[in-house]
Amino acid sequence: MKPSTREWIKKAEADYQLALALSRRKKVTFHDHGCFCCQQSAEKYVKARLEEAGIFSPKTHDLVKLVKLATAVEPRWSAMQASVAHLSNHAVEFRYPGHEATVREFKQALKTAKTVRREARLALGLRV
Repeated sequence: MKPSTREWIKKAEADYQLALALSRRKKVTFHDHGCFCCQQSAEKYVKARLEEAGIFSPKTHDLVKLVKLATAVEPRWSAMQASVAHLSNHAVEFRYPGHEATVREFKQALKTAKTVRREARLALGLRV
């Protein structure tokens, strides 16, 4: 595995683990931050797969675009496009005033991030 792929994985996993930790909080809620971490984790895992395949990944938070690029080497990933479309919005929408993430949105974001993580780790030959 390329060292640069490992760097993407390390950052993706850190975001995923932080989202999990935030989801376990009982008293103080961090749904906005959790949704952001889920989006970031998914984005970085997809970019890790692109990196390993030697496919240029543009500087974008658009998960649909990134997953579409990855389908060149992971055709089954096209099934994830609908779920990652919603997750893409979390890169920005909760970072500014005007909208706060709900518990439901955070749970859905975590579910999608988990799916992307699983698929990417399997594709890269890593333990899930």
